[in-house]
Amino acid sequence: MDQTRSKLVIRNAHPKDARAVAALSAKVYGKHEAYSAAMIRGQINNFPEGQFIAEYEGKAVGYCGTMIIAQEVAFAPHTWNEITGQGYASRHDPDGDVLYGVEVCVDPEYRRLRIGQRFYRKRQDLCRDWELKGIAFGGRMPGFSRRRKTYRKPEEYLAAVLDKQVSDTVINFQLNQGFEPKKVLRGYHPEDRDSGGNAVLMFWPDPLAPEGNIHRTRSLADRLPESVRVATVQFMMRRITSIDEFEQQVEYWVDVASDYGADFVIFPELFTLELLSIPEKPLPPAEAIEEIANYTDRFKEFMERLAVSYNINIVGGSHPTRVPNGEVRNIAYVFLRDGAVYEQQKLHPTPSERKWWNIKGGFGAEAIPTDCGPIGVMICYDSEFPELARHLVDQGALMLFVPFCTDERRGFLRVRYCCHARAVENQCYVITSGVVGNIPNVENMDIHYAESGVLTPSDFPFSRDGVAADTAPNTETIAIADLSLSALLTARQSGAVQNLKDRRFDLYRTRWIEHDADHEPGPPAHNAPVTSSTGG
Repeated sequence: MDQTRSKLVIRNAHPKDARAVAALSAKVYGKHEAYSAAMIRGQINNFPEGQFIAEYEGKAVGYCGTMIIAQEVAFAPHTWNEITGQGYASRHDPDGDVLYGVEVCVDPEYRRLRIGQRFYRKRQDLCRDWELKGIAFGGRMPGFSRRRKTYRKPEEYLAAVLDKQVSDTVINFQLNQGFEPKKVLRGYHPEDRDSGGNAVLMFWPDPLAPEGNIHRTRSLADRLPESVRVATVQFMMRRITSIDEFEQQVEYWVDVASDYGADFVIFPELFTLELLSIPEKPLPPAEAIEEIANYTDRFKEFMERLAVSYNINIVGGSHPTRVPNGEVRNIAYVFLRDGAVYEQQKLHPTPSERKWWNIKGGFGAEAIPTDCGPIGVMICYDSEFPELARHLVDQGALMLFVPFCTDERRGFLRVRYCCHARAVENQCYVITSGVVGNIPNVENMDIHYAESGVLTPSDFPFSRDGVAADTAPNTETIAIADLSLSALLTARQSGAVQNLKDRRFDLYRTRWIEHDADHEPGPPAHNAPVTSSTGG
């Protein structure tokens, strides 16, 4: 019998799907009210089992996002921004007892395939599989604005729909799926003009839900290694005569970290500027940048080969790179042991970088998927801006790597203090790596000071001073530490303080604006045609 591939597939979403889903939401909601790739990435990283994508002949035509939350939180008054953590599902609670619907959207060109109905069934299956009490979400009531003269309050409109005096396509659809309206959530989506900014708190009680409290048997910790070993290299800058010397120096430290069984090794910011000591005469800054940029391809190929051959993930410090528009940006390259290569641009160049090398600020901040969980990278000065770390952690990052380059102790302490603050406020690990030594014939790289280290939150499961490992100042060396991911996740849920859970989303939020195609506008308004979105 001839076999053909399925045309319509509903599957779990993966981080690599984030941009396709963001593009889908822009088509459904419009560019300025769409999800960003970062939001989708956060939803997937925070609860991989709860995010679904519909593909028709390989094209993303639908998306369904969920998270787990405590029933008392789901049933209390809230807005979409508050409960979803600004759309990142960062308030996902593995100890919760209710599945909460973050999003369902469907490409309007494929609305006749009953994709929304299929997503609702997927949610019900997930709810039963995880032994949850039911499913809740804030559903749209798009007919309210048109009938506001007759029904001044959203509660009156909802009562009329339930009494079958009027028809609301979205509410009726959800009622037909077995959901019960619990209350009106005022101000749930201020941008949703058709619903007057309101939503109906819908709930589907699972008739097969077990009684009493259920101990969750699965969590993010079950998908991650219990412990991750990290190594930070305090790299000595010195005069060299060839690129081979630089590569030998780098490979030596990768070999050491690999011999100690490290999962990650990090090098410092701008450590490749050691290559500028090769010429006999000092190069003027403009020429120096051109010279160092010429090494980019070889540097990337060399580091990628090391990561694979030594079976270790390498955070390759940072390297000045000329980008297609002609600007020079300070870029950290991350080389994973499976051969994948990622990059993170420095967003905030220091005054000296701008002055001496005309380095421009970059764009974007993405959590990077690794075999040890999502990570983020902040290059030196970037660590002194708390918004960046929060953005990466919202996307699911558990460890933040900070390559830095500072000239003396005051500069180093700015980085160190801020990195420790980022570890405390985001309940994550922060691994720093700095350069020491000097290369006298390279402009703006005269002296260096560093004490590299591995920093932790300040709570009982961690080291007393919040330092898992550090190095002696201004010495070429390596520091190694084992980091418990399960202890980190436990601290986030039940630590002495719970900074991530206790954020006041009703008082403040950070809105990221992504560059060009990566535009990130903020939370979706869910005001698309009802044939494209079922709400929740």
